[in-house]
Amino acid sequence: MILEAKKEYVFLYNTQAPSCHASTVLPLADGTVLCAWFAGQREGADDVGIWTSRRKDGTWSEPLRISEERDVAHWNPVLHLREDGKIILYYKYGQTIPNWITKYVISEDNGQTWSAPCELVPGDTEGGRGPVKNKCIRLLDGTVLAPASTEQNKMWIPFIDRSEDDGLTWQKQTPMERPKYRRMWVNMIQPTLWQSADQSVHCLLRTNQGAVYRSDSEDLGITWCKPYRTALPNNNSGLDLTQDSKGNLWLLYNPVNQNWGDRTPLTLAVSKDDGETFKNVINLEVNPGEYSYPAITCVNDKLYLTYTHLRERVAYWEITPEL
Repeated sequence: MILEAKKEYVFLYNTQAPSCHASTVLPLADGTVLCAWFAGQREGADDVGIWTSRRKDGTWSEPLRISEERDVAHWNPVLHLREDGKIILYYKYGQTIPNWITKYVISEDNGQTWSAPCELVPGDTEGGRGPVKNKCIRLLDGTVLAPASTEQNKMWIPFIDRSEDDGLTWQKQTPMERPKYRRMWVNMIQPTLWQSADQSVHCLLRTNQGAVYRSDSEDLGITWCKPYRTALPNNNSGLDLTQDSKGNLWLLYNPVNQNWGDRTPLTLAVSKDDGETFKNVINLEVNPGEYSYPAITCVNDKLYLTYTHLRERVAYWEITPEL
C-alpha cells in the first residue's frame, strides 16, 4: 500500500535546546514544508521555547527559536494555513498544564518571519483555547474546527473550538461528556478530527484507559455524542490522522494498550470505511525508546509526517500511498 517512503531528520541535535517534543508539520504550495516544535533543557523548564525549520529544495534550515519569552515554558505548537495564505502558529504558554493559556504568531512569508505573540482568548483561565496538539480542520462550509482539551482539577476534558474567521477568534463548544469504563472515569484529551462525505464530523481521542475513544457530531462540530471505546489501542500518548482525496483515513499512533505504556512502535494505519476499522500498514519505528506525538497531514495525496524521535530530534517522513 506504500509506493514510496522517505525519512529524514529536521535537525540532528540542538545543543541550545537538547530536549524536544510535540512537532507540527505544514506543506505549502511552493514546495516548502514548515515544521515547529517545543524544545529546551527538558519539558516544562523555563527555557523551553517554540522552534521552527523550513524545508526548501530538499534541505532543512537551521532551527530558529521564534518565541520571545524566555522565562516561562512553552508547549505544543500547531500550524494552520489560512485561505489568504497567512500562517498561524498557535502554542501553549505557562509553567504548568492546568494554567496554560494559548498564544499565537502569524507569518505572511511562508514561515520566514513571524509577528509578535498575542493571546488567543484574552482573559482565558480555563487551561487554554484553540488547538491543543493536533491541526485544525476546515469544514466543507468553511468553518474551522480546533481540536481542544484542558487538564484541570485532575480531569481531562476534550472540546471543540469553532472559528468563522479562519482561526483568529473562537467560540467554545460544550465539552464532551465523560464516559466510564469498568466503573472508572475515562480521561480524554487531544482530539484529532475529520469530516465525512455526508458532512458529519468525527474525532479520535487519547485516553488513560488503554484504548482510543471516538465521538461524532451531526451538526458541524457544535454538539458531540458521548465518546465511546474503539478497538484501537492507546498508551495514553498522542495520535493524529489525516484524510486523502478518496476519503481514506491515515492514522499515526502507538498501538500499545497499556496506560502510560511504551511509546514504541510508531505505526501508520489506514481506514477505508470512514474510521470504523483500521489496518496497520507500516511500523515507522520499532526500537526501544520514545517515538511519539505524531503529526500527519495529506496534500495532493502525499502524506507528510513528523514525530518526536527519542526526545532528541524531530523525524520527518514523506510517504506516497497506493490509493
